[in-house]
Amino acid sequence: MDAKQGELRVLMFPWLAHGHVFPFLELAKGLANNHCHVYFCSTSINLDYVKNSLNNNNNNSDHIPIELVELSLPSLPDLPPHYHTTKNIPPHLRSTLYKAFQMSAPAFSDIIANLSPDLLIYDIMQPWAAKAAASQGVPPIFFATSGVTTFAFVHHFYTHRSWDNFPRQSIWLKDFERRIIAAERKNFPVRDAGAGFANGVFDLSNDVVLIKTCRGLEGQYVDYLSTLCGKKIVTTGPLITFADNQETGGSEIMEWLSERREGSTIYISFGSENYLSKEQMREIAIGLELSGVNFLWVAREPAGSEVSIEDAVPEGFLERAKPRGLVVRGWAPQAAILAHPSVGGFMSHCGWSSITESLYFGVPVVAVPLKLDQPMNARLVVEVGVGVEVARDEEGRLDGNGVADAVKEVLVEKRWRGRAREMSEKMKLEGEEAFAEIAEELKKVRARK
Repeated sequence: MDAKQGELRVLMFPWLAHGHVFPFLELAKGLANNHCHVYFCSTSINLDYVKNSLNNNNNNSDHIPIELVELSLPSLPDLPPHYHTTKNIPPHLRSTLYKAFQMSAPAFSDIIANLSPDLLIYDIMQPWAAKAAASQGVPPIFFATSGVTTFAFVHHFYTHRSWDNFPRQSIWLKDFERRIIAAERKNFPVRDAGAGFANGVFDLSNDVVLIKTCRGLEGQYVDYLSTLCGKKIVTTGPLITFADNQETGGSEIMEWLSERREGSTIYISFGSENYLSKEQMREIAIGLELSGVNFLWVAREPAGSEVSIEDAVPEGFLERAKPRGLVVRGWAPQAAILAHPSVGGFMSHCGWSSITESLYFGVPVVAVPLKLDQPMNARLVVEVGVGVEVARDEEGRLDGNGVADAVKEVLVEKRWRGRAREMSEKMKLEGEEAFAEIAEELKKVRARK
């Protein structure tokens, strides 16, 4: 497939996690529909998922200007090709995957040389890709798949060396969360010598930074982050991915939901790369039983884990819950679930994609943040009035009573659904208008080459 004369040619290069790949893909679709030719680069296993997504949405890469480009990772012991993605990889192999990804830098430089794109849109885990592009005269543009609030909060910390004097006191960290983040920073694999905030990916971005968010949700932080990083912040909208409901288990889930009354069900999922401890699963189960509400719980365990929901929850819970609860193991069509009228709340780890999906469909959030940007996202949900956070003790432990209180408040008090629906309207309107603006900004960057 050849790019048309004068068409903006964009090489997109996400990190290997699905929470990054699919926002990049949705952005690619939007750019492709605004006179851009997109090269989408990832590993073979991730490109298989991308092909399925394009086909399930009645799009084919032969008919729209998205060209898939395979990145070959070096062969390492214990890392066969089906582990060249973070989806379903055993936790102990994640550092090996990142090592292999870094080692692919020469191969990616060759891809840039062969394609000669006008621009590179890169991710947070590969500042080396931005440097490789710039060295070949290709302007790099950073696309952040996390929200503005988190980046503003963390950038503020790097600037002021304190978590405590952020301009808005509603965004803050609990003591146990600070300890978790401190431990994560020591083990965080991306750390270029001398790099500043977020490993320098903001500094490397040419003139603008794209961020997956909406001003209607985070407008109060967009301008502050722009001031901190010295770049124009361009919001992309929510970038929602719609999966095929007919995948394994999808149709059964939708049938079960259709038998529940409107707004009566709490959907529970902690994403594809976050796992609860036995103690956390037990307290959530206790809370669900105390609340008495309908629930759809997507319960996942790490590959190779011996922990299962049956071992964690109170004896007899699954049997007692059958009339009003459905436990799903593995994949579930999250967008379709959140769009279903019977779903009145979403208990979430507050990963950014989950937050934006929930609010896009007008579903308020019951926040149970675990790590990374999730605590800041949870505080944002509370600040803008579209959800509540589950109470915990000083060590971050959940309590069944706290879970029940939060679930009942969101599902019983109608104001939460009303506020989430208002946010949904803002996000949808902004998302419709975003892609044309992004394409114009990217063309301006090309013109300044």
